Amino acid sequence: MFEHIDAYPGDPILSLNENFQKDPRQNKVNLSIGIYFDDEGRLPVMKAVHEAEAAILAEPGAKPYLPMAGFTQYRDAVQALVFGAQCPSRAANRIATVQTLGGSGALKVGADFIKRYFPQSQVWVSDPTWENHRFIFERAGFVVNTYPYYDEATGGLKFEAMLSAIDALPAKSVVLLHACCHNPTGVDLDESQWTQLIDVLQKRDLLPFVDMAYQGFGAGLDADAFAVRELGRRGVPALVANSFSKNFSLYGERCGGLHLICEDAGAADRVLGQLTSAVRSNYSNPPTHGAKIVTRVLATPGLKASWEAELAAMCERIARMRQAIHDGLAAHVSGEALSRYVKQRGMFTYTGLSADQVERLKEEFGVYILRSGRMCVAGLNEKNVSIVVDAVGKVLKA
Repeated sequence: MFEHIDAYPGDPILSLNENFQKDPRQNKVNLSIGIYFDDEGRLPVMKAVHEAEAAILAEPGAKPYLPMAGFTQYRDAVQALVFGAQCPSRAANRIATVQTLGGSGALKVGADFIKRYFPQSQVWVSDPTWENHRFIFERAGFVVNTYPYYDEATGGLKFEAMLSAIDALPAKSVVLLHACCHNPTGVDLDESQWTQLIDVLQKRDLLPFVDMAYQGFGAGLDADAFAVRELGRRGVPALVANSFSKNFSLYGERCGGLHLICEDAGAADRVLGQLTSAVRSNYSNPPTHGAKIVTRVLATPGLKASWEAELAAMCERIARMRQAIHDGLAAHVSGEALSRYVKQRGMFTYTGLSADQVERLKEEFGVYILRSGRMCVAGLNEKNVSIVVDAVGKVLKA
């Protein structure tokens, strides 16, 4: 019956992480998987999350199914965080929001929805993008194309080429965008560039799908949501996926949301109904525990202030690690090859290292980064950054 099934080669990130776990070396460093670790190399439990969870566990009770669209209070609190409490589209009830299984679940539900109602559309993603973007949309039945994005020569953005390519797309094309902390490159648009891009999206009648997995890890909660909030302010039809895996350190709870900005409240109501239908056909309804934690934190002023302060400290620690590896490598590289470590932002940096150099880092020095050269800066700390600097320096000298 199943002889024709080919073997799954494995996810390259998760497979590399498994290999790291098997490595017996004491000074090994894992900079592959997209997880934030604190300065002790531990997965943090945020203080506000701990307090919210303790309060929830002190209120035992039945655990019924949530509605297909998710926990109502969660959906409202998340929508306010993503779009801003004063968003005109939010005030006019033009945004349909459902709770999802993290950001990946939001992308999957959104892809299924678009495929049903825009069956002739194709999807365009940045070159490069997170590997799972292509996988999710292709599995949903889409043709997936790329638009110019990363400039290998400068470690920056090919903005004019990106804008020109998107300006030439057919109407109703789906354009996948990263709101902030671009994965895998760490290269983001500035506010002026976002404004120009949204002008083109609106003029060309395109459908933006914005993935915001790292709100708060770039320039702050509000600044990182600029593109999403500008779409909401203008009322441009769009989809937005958001995740709390990173900024709440709730990876295993799978907390996320999918939001659709619609032209009016009636359309939003119809869209919400069809999104719940897509949820029903995928996983029926979302889980409760993580959603209650996020809701309690966002709805309790003291907990929210604590969370925001700790998130800002996490963001600042990443910036310090960027500066540390920049300063350490100054003796080995210069110019754009060096400045990218501090110009790019968020959890990831494209190092510019070749696949052979990446292999040497792993085999000779126990430093694990992706074959593409992507480094998770959030895995650096005061104890291992010198190990990484020394290893990269030696690889560059060879």
